[in-house]
Amino acid sequence: MIPWLDHKQPFPPLTRALAEPNGLLAAGGDLTPERLINAYQNGIFPWYSAGQPLLWWSPDPRMVLVPAELKISRSLGKRLRNGGKNNECNVDIRVDSAFEAVMHACAAPREAHGGTWINNEMVAAYTELNRRGLAHSVETWIDGKLAGGLYGVALGRMFYGESMFTRATDASKIALAHLARQLTRWQFGLIDCQMNTAHLASLGAREIPRADFMRQLKVLVNCEPPSWQFDNDLFE
Repeated sequence: MIPWLDHKQPFPPLTRALAEPNGLLAAGGDLTPERLINAYQNGIFPWYSAGQPLLWWSPDPRMVLVPAELKISRSLGKRLRNGGKNNECNVDIRVDSAFEAVMHACAAPREAHGGTWINNEMVAAYTELNRRGLAHSVETWIDGKLAGGLYGVALGRMFYGESMFTRATDASKIALAHLARQLTRWQFGLIDCQMNTAHLASLGAREIPRADFMRQLKVLVNCEPPSWQFDNDLFE
């Protein structure tokens, strides 16, 4: 059994999270900025599908990526050094220029008849965090069109990755590479990837015990946050 939260009830201790399904901690509550910030500060995130109540998770182990450990293929590295260009297209990396559009693109079904956990309520909640400077998008624009990107939450020197999408080859990886390189310069300790997937593992992410994750998180979220303006020479 997991607790049902009212709008003022705090989250239970992470030790109450279920082993199966891994990390399910509580249900209910709301997606106010205050609730979301408190959740992320305590290693908790919302994830639920259509027809389900609002569910909160803190899996053990936790999938994380150290920004400096992102694996970049030889071909992608060459493209990054070439300004992202491929076949003479114009590539532009932007930050927070189309946050809501990125969320809607991430929400698009990945396969026929597929659903999404990024519903209108989630879009509204994270867009408000973006307005407060706590959620960010990194976008790859090709020939003036949004071709790929990602979004997540940043607290202190901790980045919580939420979702990414691509409409062109390597577009999401280009955005992730720029994010990881900039976070390394800013001395961010971790990118939270939440759950283990083969794709994340191929990029250099790995699992660590939840206790280790929480020890690092408690330090990182209390660091002074940077100004979210990317350097121009990340891959020169």
